[in-house]
Amino acid sequence: MEKPLTQHIVPSRAPLSLKEYEKVGGYQSVRKILKEMTPQEVQALVKESDLKGRGGAGFNTGLKWSFVPMGPDAATPKYLVANADEMEPGTFKDRVLLEGNPHQLIEGMIVAAYAIQASISYVFLRWAYKVAAGEITKAIQEAYDAGYLGQNILGSGFNLDMHLHTGVGRYMCGEETALLNALEGKRANPRAKPPFPQVSGLFGKPTIVNNVETLCCLPHIINNGAEWFKGLGLTADAGTKLFGVSGRVKTPGCWELPMGTTIREILEDYAGGMQDGYLFRGLLPGGASTDFLVEEHLDLPMDYPSIQAAGSRMGTGTMIIMDDQTCPVGFTLNLQHFFAQESCGFCTPCREGLPWVERILLAIDKGEGKPEHLLTLDFHTKYLGPGNTFCALAPGAMEPLQSALKYFREDFERHIHEHHCPWSKAKAWQPSI
Repeated sequence: MEKPLTQHIVPSRAPLSLKEYEKVGGYQSVRKILKEMTPQEVQALVKESDLKGRGGAGFNTGLKWSFVPMGPDAATPKYLVANADEMEPGTFKDRVLLEGNPHQLIEGMIVAAYAIQASISYVFLRWAYKVAAGEITKAIQEAYDAGYLGQNILGSGFNLDMHLHTGVGRYMCGEETALLNALEGKRANPRAKPPFPQVSGLFGKPTIVNNVETLCCLPHIINNGAEWFKGLGLTADAGTKLFGVSGRVKTPGCWELPMGTTIREILEDYAGGMQDGYLFRGLLPGGASTDFLVEEHLDLPMDYPSIQAAGSRMGTGTMIIMDDQTCPVGFTLNLQHFFAQESCGFCTPCREGLPWVERILLAIDKGEGKPEHLLTLDFHTKYLGPGNTFCALAPGAMEPLQSALKYFREDFERHIHEHHCPWSKAKAWQPSI
């Protein structure tokens, strides 16, 4: 099984230095594009490879780049931003890449910047990733010293500067336009679209924001070709993917596997199955803002169309497992507490709706719920759904809620009819509102 993204990552040792990285083929893709390919050819190759964004949206990366104005009349400078603000609960895949092989990210960023002719780039890093910050800072300096960054890279005439920017810990920065506002020193509110960042992004200039894992795929596509990349997947989706599992499983972790590997294989063969004494109840397949899947979905391939057809989203591909001794109401309340806390407050449905959802769930969890509360929650899953808010935060928050009400409604009803939580002895935390 080929593992291009993680083949040189060994958790027990420091990441490869630039010299070590070069010895295993590092920066060969940079040399290739600067000597043999035009920016348009790089865009076409990545588009042909069907590399989909690994940050959750699953949009074709090359197609996204194609919206950036090119040619002598295009506005400059252009910007490239690596979204390393990994704030999605249950998600830790990018951390593996950032800490384990930062030069792979830098190489991918150079490829992407060349493809859109960006001259300035940023790594927008989650504030808590202190180890990653140190490794990226070191790797960027090594790349400058070796001539891979700066002016006239490898004598090609292409210029690229790279900077590390550490965020302050806001989930909203996962939305690319809110991230750009934060990078400009403003409050992390989302922007109206259009104009889209590809035309008017950072400081009003053409900008591409790509996820860390997406960027790390690029050197391998350049070196090995589009057909090779498509051949790595088991289904229609191309490439490998970093899949993660957290919860009461025997060996939680993160593994690079072919796109299309089944949920059951990931859960049982790699995560070791459920811990002794616990049974599987459900899972969120791609972080906190995805719909629950249950037992009947375990044989689905983890790819974008299959998970979408089942009523959820693959998202980041990092599963959160819920076992039979965890209260579904409390589980959902915990998530809604997070989303209500992280709302930027820019639009009314999100600012007012999420705290209201949290209060209702807290009342149900305490045994103070009423039958009509379930109807109110049902209403909110529609009212805060797609098309009713300024960005995707509230609709994402509604995904675990609407699916919990679908698959675990009896548990909500038990709380209301029995006036207490059946799992109350197992609980150690409740939000304070």
